[in-house]
Amino acid sequence: MTTPKAIDDLERLFIERTCERLIIAYSHFIDFGEAARVAELFTADGVWQLDEAAMRGRDEIANGFGRRQANADRRSRHVCTNLMVDVVSPTEATGLCYFSLYRADGVEGPIAPLDGPAVVGEYRDNFALTDEGWRIAHRKTSAGFVRSEKQ
Repeated sequence: MTTPKAIDDLERLFIERTCERLIIAYSHFIDFGEAARVAELFTADGVWQLDEAAMRGRDEIANGFGRRQANADRRSRHVCTNLMVDVVSPTEATGLCYFSLYRADGVEGPIAPLDGPAVVGEYRDNFALTDEGWRIAHRKTSAGFVRSEKQ
């Protein structure tokens, strides 16, 4: 039986920061018109999951987020906070972060009207080290709060 390789502080910090950048890139791709590129952040067999739906594999994720990208009249900003990445081993990590999603449809002009966040929730991630570097193996998106239409 082989002993698992110990992770030194510098390697742990590198893994944590690399996984944090995946979380940030996800939001940037969606918010700045490149949503289909979200698939690049996932492992080849990665899963993006909501409570009621899931997309499996890069092709399905690219197609799903490609539909979001095609909706050019939607403006969004994801605000991700309280990022925490836990390194499980030299090849796997988990993550949790809270997000607030601000979204407006039919936006014309440089500034969109704002009625508060559309959704506040969390991302729970499993990360894996691949031949391409660190990628998201599984992302579960959960909403804790959803804006009421009665405002």
